[in-house]
Amino acid sequence: MASTVIITGATGSLALEAVQQLLSSHSSLTIVGTLRNASKSPKGPHLLRLEEMAHQYPSTKLLIKSVDLNSISEVRAFSNKIAGLVESNELPRISAIICNAFTWSLEGLQFSKDSMESTFQVNHLSHFLLVLKLLRSMDPETGRVVMLSSEVHDPEHPNAFSKLGAELPSDENLDSLIRPGADEAGTEHDMGWRRYGNSKLANVMFMRSLNRRLQQNPQFSKITVTAMDPGGLVDSRAHDAQRSSTRVLFKLLAFSLPVTRLFTNRLRSNSDSARDILALALAPEYASVRGHFNGTKPQLPARVSEDAGRCEAMWEACWKWVDMKEDETCISKSYP
Repeated sequence: MASTVIITGATGSLALEAVQQLLSSHSSLTIVGTLRNASKSPKGPHLLRLEEMAHQYPSTKLLIKSVDLNSISEVRAFSNKIAGLVESNELPRISAIICNAFTWSLEGLQFSKDSMESTFQVNHLSHFLLVLKLLRSMDPETGRVVMLSSEVHDPEHPNAFSKLGAELPSDENLDSLIRPGADEAGTEHDMGWRRYGNSKLANVMFMRSLNRRLQQNPQFSKITVTAMDPGGLVDSRAHDAQRSSTRVLFKLLAFSLPVTRLFTNRLRSNSDSARDILALALAPEYASVRGHFNGTKPQLPARVSEDAGRCEAMWEACWKWVDMKEDETCISKSYP
């Protein structure tokens, strides 16, 4: 059956593998891959690879679209455009939204075009807006949303690469997630990890809050939301932003992965995790499944993400930050 899959950050290491697998095995799909600037000249090698895939699999439709997740207005416009194409039957209904795009700032604070902290906006807020605006365009029988988690989303889990991990501010101070104070000199790297961890914790909390609302809505109760920890991706380009010692470590881990994967699932290749994320998004055995996963194995999320009160406070804050309107989505701001 024809349907549409949206994957954000389509030129990322994990996404490129996922798109390759989708194109080679799901010829009935229309794939919408987003990236910050699809018209940039000269084109980078990862965009060129994406375009080559489209030519390699002409029977599958791959649409490459520009949307800068550092801009709430661009995300809103893109979502409206996609919704309009579905309504006019120019696009099949959406079967899956894979919220893959991410950024981090390990060398100091970065701010978006909306003057909000960039890691939180790109990794969470823009996906919050995108998903809520496109719920009506999803297949109400089979639609799935997959958020990207990380083992560092859990404040109780030690971070092997930083002194700091996720640590949400109090509900009264959630605004500090989008408008934080300056990093103290020498703390930029660790604070960058904290920002990243908090954005991933917000993804997991969103998964919980959205599932609760969907299950209360008879029209959309079959749409499911999962959050997946892809594991330590030893061949990810994201490691280029890490310290030189960490980059060397991951190169060694990539070399030894055929052996280490026999003993642990914490380390994976992009190809491995692409298969996992596509299973959660499309495979029949994961229909009607909700919750947090490590790869394709259910895993308990951070305890704080099970706190309904804290999740609702985060939901309401995000609703405010993206200036969400009730008529823009089929889900209510307040939990019934």
